Amino acid sequence: MATIAMKRVYDEPESSDGFRVLVDRLWPRGVTKEKAKIDLWFKEIAPSTDARKEFGHMADRFAEFTDVYRAELDTNPAVAQALELLKKHDLVTLVYAAKDEHINHVVVLRDYLLEQDGASRAA
Repeated sequence: MATIAMKRVYDEPESSDGFRVLVDRLWPRGVTKEKAKIDLWFKEIAPSTDARKEFGHMADRFAEFTDVYRAELDTNPAVAQALELLKKHDLVTLVYAAKDEHINHVVVLRDYLLEQDGASRAA
């Protein structure tokens, strides 16, 4: 299984990022595909539009958002695809646009994927 890293799309891509996967439903504003250097845009794994809007990146709503998004992941067939990606690559960097590096859907997604296979590691 791969090591899972997280990185903002606005940060400079590096060769050490491994396989870069954009996990946002919407393409980030102001970033060209060339500059982003994304290997895969995997919008199917992102939270639903309703969950994203209800959360609104407000810290006091993060716990509730986490529960909603995890419930979505429990029934999302894209999770199986994500786990397959983790088997194929040594390092997968989940790329996102959110400003807050600690309170966002990628933190929830990374933790969820790590729980699905204990052999994975967070970077």
